[in-house]
Parts: sequence; structure tokens; C-alpha cells
Amino acid sequence: MNQYKQLAKIEQLPDFQETGCKIYSQTDEDGFLLFIFSLIGITNKKVVEICAGDGLECNAANLIINHGWKGLLFDGDWANIKIGKNTYNFLESKIANIPKLVNAWITRENINDLITNAGFTGEIDLLSLDLDGVDYWIWKSIECIKPRVVILEYNNYWDAKTSVTVPYNPNFKAQIIDGAYYCGASLNGFLFKLAKKFWGYRLVGSNTKQYNCFFLFKRGYSPRSPARSECRELYFFTYGFKFSKSV
Repeated sequence: MNQYKQLAKIEQLPDFQETGCKIYSQTDEDGFLLFIFSLIGITNKKVVEICAGDGLECNAANLIINHGWKGLLFDGDWANIKIGKNTYNFLESKIANIPKLVNAWITRENINDLITNAGFTGEIDLLSLDLDGVDYWIWKSIECIKPRVVILEYNNYWDAKTSVTVPYNPNFKAQIIDGAYYCGASLNGFLFKLAKKFWGYRLVGSNTKQYNCFFLFKRGYSPRSPARSECRELYFFTYGFKFSKSV
């Protein structure tokens, strides 16, 4: 992170897509996060991750284990939560903060209570949302926290011009239709327009697999922040689904 700070001073920062690397994340999200926070700074080191698996291969793990962040990690599978709790308890003497791991099925009706009851409210540094489900509706419903940076998973089988999401169903589960996953929403509909219209977040890029995108809240944006990306820049192929709902 110090390296990026020094490069920022002499205006020789790399392109966003050149900064990715995997430490604990599923692909290269760890590197992108370190790049972003080296430029915009860190406030309270709080991260909420929704659908974090076992809490070890996720976007929050590197920040928690290696950088002393306070984490709130949700997953709908109790087996994942059990693995995560056992592992973090084993690491207790080596890390600054043991994350809170919560087993819950996330809906728009319960998400704010779940986060608030765990002691997370107001501004946080990072929110990561990856449900493979009704992600649009959950993101739209979150009011109890104000993340400075957001990672959201979009469905890149919808093209860059399409504004769609799966309809809301609290019991929604992803389906495979014609060989592709039917879940989530398009970047343009679920993420780009929603973020721009309602919350003032700016799209700065995606992971190299092109399904997790990064948003930066406008108050944290500065000349040193990663450059803004356009929706169409983050797509490499298209696909079409039926049964979707226009945004």
C-alpha cells in the first residue's frame, strides 16, 4: 500500500486492472482493494461481507487476517460458518480482531436488523455482496450502514446495455438455464444505474473474471482515486435470459 501512495505523489499510478492479486479472495479482489484503500485511506477498518462462505476465501479475509480489520461475515450454510469460527478461533493469538460470523438466510426484510444487531451501523469502509440471488434487492434495501467502498457481483451473461434483475423472492435460489446461471442482475441495471441514481457511488472497475465490480462513494473520491469506468468496458461476451424484470 505504501508503494501506491508513493506512486500517487509522482502521478505514476498503474491502471486499476493491473493491481489485482489473490491472497484470500476468490480471484484477484485482494489486490484491487489494497490499491483502492491506499489511495482513499482507511477510517474504521470495518467490513461487512454477505455470502462470505467459510470466511477464509472471501474479500474480507485478507483485510481481517493481515491488516487488523473488524469483520461481520454472513453465510447461509451453517457448515461454512462452523469452519470459519474454528479457523479464526485458532488464529486468535495471531490477528487483531476475530470476525463475527453469522449463519443467516438473507432477505430484504431482515438484512438491516441482522447487521445492526451485530453492532455495525453508520459508515464502514467496505461492503461485499455476493448472493448469487436477489442481490439487487438486498443492496437496495440496506440502510443501516454507509460503506465507502462496495464490491457487488453482477451477472455478466446480460450485456452492458441491458437493465434487468431477477424478480424478488425471499426464497430465491440460482438456476441453470440453457447452460448459464440465472440469478442476480446485469451491471447496467443492478449496479451502475442504481448506484449512480440513489447513492452516488462511482464505478471504478471489476475483477479480471468480470463478475465482481468495485464502487467508490463520491465523498471518498479524489484526484488520486482510481479512474471511473464505464459499464460497457467491463464486458467480453453477452447472453440473454427470459423471466427477468426490467429495472
